[in-house]
Amino acid sequence: MMQNRWFVLCGFILLCLAVGGIAGAFTANAVTTWYPTLSKPSFNPPNWVFAPVWTTLYIMMGVAAWRVWLKGAKLSGALGLFYAQLALNFLWSFLFFGAHALGLALLEIILLWLSIAITTYAFWNIDRPAGLLFVPYLAWVSFATVLNFSLWWLNPLA
Repeated sequence: MMQNRWFVLCGFILLCLAVGGIAGAFTANAVTTWYPTLSKPSFNPPNWVFAPVWTTLYIMMGVAAWRVWLKGAKLSGALGLFYAQLALNFLWSFLFFGAHALGLALLEIILLWLSIAITTYAFWNIDRPAGLLFVPYLAWVSFATVLNFSLWWLNPLA
């Protein structure tokens, strides 16, 4: 049983990192070609910030999901929310970097933010440390939403 729980922890972390890695691989070209052509707000972080922040957040998300999983299978609703927000996380990269659809990506990131907030609340009610592990993710996506809005506003023809 003890080995199984560590295997599941690794699985959750690898799943989250894979989502980020696959989305990143599909959008890497746009980061160096299209994204630099956009007008950016003064608070736009340098590109090197994104990889370490997202890696850390994906690991924290995996640990949070694992902690909820440890509480029992009857909590599949909370894990369903987790998978839904992870899918929305994945989709945003394609809308923003792949399709260059800043407005559509903005609408989608608002849905992502709501799903993260709901998942945070659900996790908090099951396991407070799991909920706390989602707070930095919610904060970062809050910032990303403002950034997405600013990019959309500054680049109406992009």
